[in-house]
Amino acid sequence: MTSPSSAAAAPNMESFSYDDAPVRAFLLATIVWGVVGMLVGLVIAIQLAEPRLNLLPELSFGRLRPLHTNAVIFAFAGNAFFTGCYYSMQRLLKTPTFHKGLSWFHFWGWQAIIASAAVSLPLGFTQAKEYAELEWPIDLAVVVVWVAFAVNVFGTIFKRRERHIYVAIWFYIASIVTVAILYIFNNLALPAGAMKSYSAYAGVQDAFMQWWYGHNAVAFFLTTPFLGLMYYYLPKAAERPVFSYKLSILHFWSLVFIYIWAGPHHLHYTALPEWASTLGMLFSVMLWMPSWGGMINGLLTLRGAWHKVATDPILKFFVVGVTFYGMSTFEGPMLSVKSVNALSHYTDWTIAHVHAGGLGWNGFITFGMAYWLMPRIFQTKLWSKKLAEIHFWIGTVGILLYIIAIYAAGLTQGLMWRAFDATGRLVYPDFVETVTTLIPMYWARAAGGVLYITGTLLCLVNLVMTWSTRPKTYEEPTFQAPALGAWTAPTGDHDPSPWRKGRNPRKEPFFNLGRFADAKWHRVWEALPARFTVLTLLAVVSASLFEIIPTFLIKSNVPTIASVQPYTPLELYGRDIYIAEGCYNCHSQMVRPLVAETERYGEYSKPGEFVYDRPFQWGSRRIGPDLHRVGQKYNHLWHYEHFENPTKVTPGSIMPPYRHFFTRAIDFPAIQERVNTMAMLGVPYGEAVKVGSEMAKTQATKIASELAEQIAPKDADKRAKIVASMQDKEVVAIIAYLQRLGTDINKPAPAPATTSAGVTEAR
Repeated sequence: MTSPSSAAAAPNMESFSYDDAPVRAFLLATIVWGVVGMLVGLVIAIQLAEPRLNLLPELSFGRLRPLHTNAVIFAFAGNAFFTGCYYSMQRLLKTPTFHKGLSWFHFWGWQAIIASAAVSLPLGFTQAKEYAELEWPIDLAVVVVWVAFAVNVFGTIFKRRERHIYVAIWFYIASIVTVAILYIFNNLALPAGAMKSYSAYAGVQDAFMQWWYGHNAVAFFLTTPFLGLMYYYLPKAAERPVFSYKLSILHFWSLVFIYIWAGPHHLHYTALPEWASTLGMLFSVMLWMPSWGGMINGLLTLRGAWHKVATDPILKFFVVGVTFYGMSTFEGPMLSVKSVNALSHYTDWTIAHVHAGGLGWNGFITFGMAYWLMPRIFQTKLWSKKLAEIHFWIGTVGILLYIIAIYAAGLTQGLMWRAFDATGRLVYPDFVETVTTLIPMYWARAAGGVLYITGTLLCLVNLVMTWSTRPKTYEEPTFQAPALGAWTAPTGDHDPSPWRKGRNPRKEPFFNLGRFADAKWHRVWEALPARFTVLTLLAVVSASLFEIIPTFLIKSNVPTIASVQPYTPLELYGRDIYIAEGCYNCHSQMVRPLVAETERYGEYSKPGEFVYDRPFQWGSRRIGPDLHRVGQKYNHLWHYEHFENPTKVTPGSIMPPYRHFFTRAIDFPAIQERVNTMAMLGVPYGEAVKVGSEMAKTQATKIASELAEQIAPKDADKRAKIVASMQDKEVVAIIAYLQRLGTDINKPAPAPATTSAGVTEAR
């Protein structure tokens, strides 16, 4: 109760209204981009089962796959986060958004970035790094827009009328701060043209930075923001308070501190130092406990409200979404265990795991939030509750059909790759045997995708029809609350002091478990968001530096190999073609020290072999065989015919033809700029910085001549055509690159004088 004295000191009330116009825009963008991103995913799923549907270079699997991941992650999930954040933050802080102009700049800036990705990725402009494919001009735009979002959020917190920040906002803060750090440092690169750049990191260090970013992009873009949404919208939909305040504290701080360590588990058995991947595994296993704490907190929030779940499709979406969160956060730590990872890595098992989380957790939380928001932000009734119910069941069946088929595909792959017969020989020595076995499962996956995207289309119909019944003019209700600075110091149970009444802090031990458990210390932090943000930042940065500093500063972590030399200018250009075509989406370049892999591919990969690889190309999935030892394995003619018609040399292959390699000319002037950029990054190119283009022309002519010589004498016309027309075409550049892969360790180290003279003499 309020005493007379405190009542007399009560502050004057301030009037305010909420700004929901950007929320409506972000919600529409969420569902529209969701349909687009999932449609692209369906296209590439069908292309795997029927490769003849790779109709154009710009619409091939290799180029569309990164478009699919970027559209679903940054367009669908990103807009969902912004939708939920802008709506809930105003209500939780009892204040309108800090700046309407920033809200709209954020909205239109983010949609422009997505549109830029939709154009640039199919055109082959990519950094070839998982979830970080966008080239440097778009990266700069992402940073600018993200800063605008951060200013808007922290500005809103600064002018709040609610002293304590609620748990959902803790997760928003962690997401905003950590994503900024991850994105900036992973995307450091040196431009080599208007839409071309080379990573600031090389080889092992680039791989480490990428998966420090990649795993934690999942953590802080697809997990913590959606946990914030869960903590706000699930209790709202259930009309129940969060089950446990203390469990939410444990969930938040454990997750923020532990998650950032886990990235290296993506690189088990690779050229990354073993201590780093082992550390990642240990923290990944620990991650299971706080993750399930969050799941339990979410599901138990429904205590006393389970009868509503049977009739409310919104709660159904939330229940299944949180359940998938629990499943994914159990499976993730399990997949990080080395013995399991040896079977699962590079297989479709990982794809099933990612989609279980993406479709189940992110997708269903988004749909539940969307249906809850529609009548509130459009100030009308939901157009069709029955349609939402149908969406739920179609989506659920679609998820199950999708992931069951791809789990089966992943296990089949892993077991076939490692199968030996009684004589110690590989049972399936030809990689294509595993590919053809999976085709029926790919069709089943596509069917699941059709069901899921149908549900998303029903959500879009429901949204549009609900919007169509909106009032002519939206009401803007006025609310009242005291300004934060006008509050008198709270008393009683709301006292922010960590000391309970009657206790003398001078007589308390330094650490008192009871005082820690009562969580009043955390109430202090919640009233001091600047301190809260700094503590979150310290948790993230300290863990990151513990792994990054040894990886970059201790040279023994990446021992060099004297015989490993830079790519020639033509090989570098061929590598860029390989990257632009998205070949890294199907092929790895990392032979792990596992018997099945060394038997199939050859000598395992060494850290020193990748010191000139910017970006690294270790891959994350094998739809085709590993290519790290493909150099000199086949002659030029085999590669020529493979690009022209893959099934001619590999019956059953699902690789599309790349006939445009035979008509597109090499941009020789651009080669010089790329060589110069690599030299600025420390690659010892010597004289190539002056005559890189000329060196490329010389090597291209040589490869075209060798290619002609490998054609049967009876095909004289074809030989003449190759010599005359192929020496300036892209096909000779990518052949040059592929023939180089993995061959340096079989060569003697160059003499010191030769090394200093340049690449021409060295090779």
